[in-house]
Amino acid sequence: MGSPSETTARRDELTRREREARRQIRVIGDPVLKERAREVAVYDRALRKLAKRMVEIMHDAPGVGLAAPQVGVMQRLIVYDVDDEPIVLVNPVLDELSEEVEESDEGCLSVPNVTLPVTRPVSLRVRACDASGEALDYRVEGLEARVIQHEYDHLEGILIIDRTSRSARAAALRALRDLEGEGSLGAVGGGL
Repeated sequence: MGSPSETTARRDELTRREREARRQIRVIGDPVLKERAREVAVYDRALRKLAKRMVEIMHDAPGVGLAAPQVGVMQRLIVYDVDDEPIVLVNPVLDELSEEVEESDEGCLSVPNVTLPVTRPVSLRVRACDASGEALDYRVEGLEARVIQHEYDHLEGILIIDRTSRSARAAALRALRDLEGEGSLGAVGGGL
């Protein structure tokens, strides 16, 4: 265990990194979040560098998933990390969604300080490529399935606020307007 000054320095560094990461994330009201991302055609060093940067932003924010449109890049690329092993999905396709669904509260780095009940299939099949262009094809369930569906929605221009009930959406929008009035949204992008 470090000294009190080392602990304070570490906490200050984590706070600085979180603030910087959140500054790079687009928030609700930014029109880029409502657009459909384009297919990735070139698997090159720039794509791998973007994926690495997105993983760093996701961890620093902190979050468990991040889609390229959330950092202003209109490409079909998502990253997620539910078990300390970051995964990169390029041009993901989701199919074989289970008939069984589950409602759970979700938060979103692009809809800060709000959680909303969202109903999603509990399992699905993912087909994609990694950042080097290698094919991936696997089944997921539980939290991993939820995170992938959430990030996939970002590629389609859909936010959690679009996936919840009318009353939950209205309450969230009121809360977000209050935060915006206080200047607490604090990320890239426009207002509500």
